[in-house]
Parts: sequence; C-alpha cells; structure tokens
Amino acid sequence: MSSSIRSAEKLRLVDRFARTINYVRLSVTDRCDLRCVYCMPEKMTFVPRTQLLTLEEMETVARSFIDLGVDKIRITGGEPLVRRNIMQLFNRLGEIEALKDLTLTTNGTQLEKYAKQLKSAGVTRINVSLDTLRPGLFHEMTRVGDLKRTLDGIDAAIACDFKKIKINAVVLKNHNHEEVLDLVKYCVDHGIDISFIEEMPLGENTHHERAAAYYSSDQILEDLEQHYDLVPSTMHTAGPTRYFRLNEHENTRVGFISPHSHNFCESCNRVRVTAEGRLLLCLGQEHSVDLRHVIRANPENRAALDQAIIDAMDIKPKGHDFNLNSQTILLRHMNMTGG
Repeated sequence: MSSSIRSAEKLRLVDRFARTINYVRLSVTDRCDLRCVYCMPEKMTFVPRTQLLTLEEMETVARSFIDLGVDKIRITGGEPLVRRNIMQLFNRLGEIEALKDLTLTTNGTQLEKYAKQLKSAGVTRINVSLDTLRPGLFHEMTRVGDLKRTLDGIDAAIACDFKKIKINAVVLKNHNHEEVLDLVKYCVDHGIDISFIEEMPLGENTHHERAAAYYSSDQILEDLEQHYDLVPSTMHTAGPTRYFRLNEHENTRVGFISPHSHNFCESCNRVRVTAEGRLLLCLGQEHSVDLRHVIRANPENRAALDQAIIDAMDIKPKGHDFNLNSQTILLRHMNMTGG
C-alpha cells in the first residue's frame, strides 16, 4: 500500500470544481428480470458474464473508495438481486465500519426472498422502482412484470424496518402521469417516501418519443398541490433528490429528481462503477476509467487502484448535456449505467 496515499488522516476525493465525492453507485449486473421501457430494449444484449467484475473485485473497488473518503455506497443494476451469490458482497460491505450508508436500488421482485438477509447484512435504505399501481399498465411498462410480486416485496421490506424505504417512479406523459396522486397515497398509507423522476435520455428508445412523453417535476408538483400541502424540506440525502414534506403526513416525503427542469450537477457528489468495472464520472457523459484493467494488471497492488480513482477526479465533467430534443444520444442504456 502506498504510504503517500495512506498517510493522510482524512482522505477525500475532490474534483476540479471543488466537489467532494463521497457517494458511489456500484452496479453488480446489467441483467434484470424486468424490461422497463425507459431502461432497456425488449431484446437486450447483455454483457458476457466473463467481462463482469467478480464479487471479490467489486469489494476491492468498494474498499478503495471507502479508504478515499466515500461513506455511502448504493448497490444497483440491472436488478442487483439476480446476481448469483450477491449476499456475499452485501455481507462483506456491511462489515466495514467506515461505510455509514449501504443502500440498494431494486425492482422489488426478489425482496420477499432477500429482505431479511439484507437487513441482517447491514443495508440501511432500499429504493424500489414502482411506476404504476395498475396491473395492466405495470405489465406494459415492464413488458414482463407482475405487480403483485413487486408489492409483496415492498411489504416484506417494510416488515424488516429498514431506516428508510423509498419508491422511485419514472413519470411518462400519457402513460402513468395521471397516477402521481395514487402513488403518493400508496406511500402515505405505507409510511414510506417517494421520488418522481424525469426520464433520462440514455440509450436508443423505440417504445416512445422521449420529448413527447416528458412530464416535468414542476407539473407533478402542481398536480400534487391540488390535494396536499407540500413544504420544501431542509433534509438532504446523498443523492440529487429535492424533498418536500407533506404537512399532514409526517412519515412520507415526496422527492423530485429533475435532470431536465432542475439540473443538479452543481452539487454532484457521486460517481458510478458499472458491472464491467468502468468508472463513470458523470451519468450523462462518457468520461470514464477502466478500473477492471487496473485491478487485473495490478492484482497485489491496491495503491494502483487508489491512484487511478484519485486521478479520475481530474476528468469528472462539470455536468451532463441531457437534451430531450437532441438527435445525439448516449448509446448505453440505464441498465448498463447503473440505475
């Protein structure tokens, strides 16, 4: 281990714009048991398993980030819980004292099986993707999904008393935009939070025209204010969500992730690692570093990995260039990016 890297009492990752990086979204697979229309094509070509990081390599990457000041790691996919032996990684990461927040984003289909194990492993928060409460539309938007299975998974997670459970809903005009009130009511009834997300233009989409399906956070807020008294919350999480409190329902917060209407790049504190080991410095740009190559070229040298991560901060861009009307798109889909 490099003494120069390890000597500092409090190591921090800081980019060119003086933003401290303390949050990593670590994708463990690009595979999923659903095919959500905004995430991937119906006939997705997945990365060969031989090209993925092993779980041991993912732990190594996570430990390097933690040694460099990261205190929150979110496990993502694809659907993380379809990765074989995935609890091995959760259990190992949950043992690291310096990691303050070990979280998961999931579609909920596997939570009945894994919720208790995740709680025991030290997972603090779970985000569950749920875009509609109508079984037919759920099947349409996921192409293969069964709503009951996801709802049963959410119930299983609630029973385990995680620190926080949150619903993530991608809102598409003329698909599910008229359900925002129903989704909030569901969360109020279950004492959990919800974030509404503007669709991000990642990967080619033949299902719908993104500009036509765009429904802004401001429009959703207006819809909700017809029925709820929403007050901006001073509470912040590590991510980009803007939260509002429901005055009459203290156990539920409503959040908005708004890459188009309320760009959140100025305060960006996070990076992503794909299941292939590609360190993505920005959700909406292609600046990246191949950590898999670094690990495998230096199997006994953690300092090389640490230094690669430190050096990568110099190419983290100021922000994304998302434009719903642009003909230029990022070719990687959301499942390949790390949801």
